[in-house]
Amino acid sequence: MATKEQQDIDPFTATESLRAALAEVGIVLPSLAVDSASPALRLVELGRVRADVAARLAEALQRGGKV
Repeated sequence: MATKEQQDIDPFTATESLRAALAEVGIVLPSLAVDSASPALRLVELGRVRADVAARLAEALQRGGKV
């Protein structure tokens, strides 16, 4: 079951926050969007990416997002 904090997070805001954070480190997830098929779950669809993008994403996370 989702906590109250999880239920209070708007998926559209979360999606745009993630898009902006990824852009700061030069990463684009083309399929990043709110999952409209299950609005009650407030899911964010991350989509598929090429292997090089996945590797850059992993490197950014390992660096703590520092460019």
